[in-house]
Amino acid sequence: QVQLVESGGGLVQAGGSLRLSCAASGRTFSSYAMGWFRQAPGKEREFVATIGWSGGTIYADSVKGRFTISRDNAKNTAYLQMNSLKPEDTALYSCAARPLRGTRRPTEYDYWGQGTQVTVSS
Repeated sequence: QVQLVESGGGLVQAGGSLRLSCAASGRTFSSYAMGWFRQAPGKEREFVATIGWSGGTIYADSVKGRFTISRDNAKNTAYLQMNSLKPEDTALYSCAARPLRGTRRPTEYDYWGQGTQVTVSS
């Protein structure tokens, strides 16, 4: 079993920054790609970013240049650094894991955390 726990969400003013963390336990963390997804009320789940087991990254166009995904395998933790936050970034952010390479499709991820709320005020 792989357990994922997100933290770091909160309320921030537009233009501010937050860093989300995703702590993993269980099966081999270093062999998994980690992804971040978000979902706002009344909207579909949206891909944000992913980082593969070898460090390759993919970002949604809406967050390129503002968000950075990273991982620390020694700590079994993935991160999402969010800068220049906008009100439209407001959502429940969830991390997920799948074997090896990252993808954009949430259905291709096997394990999910409970999510952490990010709210950006204007």
